[in-house]
Amino acid sequence: MASKVSAKGKGLKQASAAAKAALKGDSAHKTRKVRTSTTFHRPKTLTLSRAPKYLRKSIAHAPRLDEHKIIVHPLNTESAMKKLEENNTLVFIVDIKANKAQIKEALKKLYEIDVVKINTLIRPDGKKKAFCKLTPDVDALDIAATKLALV
Repeated sequence: MASKVSAKGKGLKQASAAAKAALKGDSAHKTRKVRTSTTFHRPKTLTLSRAPKYLRKSIAHAPRLDEHKIIVHPLNTESAMKKLEENNTLVFIVDIKANKAQIKEALKKLYEIDVVKINTLIRPDGKKKAFCKLTPDVDALDIAATKLALV
């Protein structure tokens, strides 16, 4: 029984100490922050991710460069024909903004051909030319005749 009374008295002491501390406030023992630098850096605070109330665009735009826009047309000049016969290489005029990976993907989608390597250059008239070296098992002359109607 005595242990209950002492526990009650201890609880009462703790409660009165807490009440006194709450009344006094905890600003009594505040120390000033020592600043060691002459420049002030604003503290990093919480940055919440954006949660917009509405979309800024009604619909997302269609892909700007699809395979039909990337490959403009095949080239059938004398030098292109020479590359076709000797190097197993097809030559295309492509969109100026298209990169090699996009050209490769477009060729795969449009003509179902695998390309080993693509070299590109921008002609003096501002158009981009792509030299597409095909895999050795595929004949460029055959593809030019059947799928591109060049030869």
